[in-house]
Amino acid sequence: MVDKKPIILLIIVVAIVIFPLALYNGKGESQGIFSGSDDQGPAYISSTGYTPWFHSIWTPSPEIESLLFTVQAGIGALIVGYVLGYYNGQSKERKRRENDIPNKNKEI
Repeated sequence: MVDKKPIILLIIVVAIVIFPLALYNGKGESQGIFSGSDDQGPAYISSTGYTPWFHSIWTPSPEIESLLFTVQAGIGALIVGYVLGYYNGQSKERKRRENDIPNKNKEI
C-alpha cells in the first residue's frame, strides 16, 4: 500500500508554487505589484525636501558593488559556519568526555 501523506504534501507544495505564478502572470513592476521599500523609501524622502549632509567619497559601479556585497556575504557565512562548527565540536567533545568518565570509574 502506498503511503498517501507524501503525495498529498507534494500536491500542496505544487499548488503553493503554481498559485502565485498563475495569479501574477504578466504583471510586473510597471503595475506596481512588486514594488517595495527600496522604491518607496527614496521617493518619500525626496518629497520631504531632505538634503544629505555629505556625499559619498566613492560610488562603485554596479558590478563592483555586487562583488563587494558578495564578498561581505561570504565573510559573514564563514564566520557563522566557524562559530556553528566550533560549538558543534565543543558539544561532541563534552559528550565524549561524559561517556568516558563513567568507564574510567568502573575500571578503578
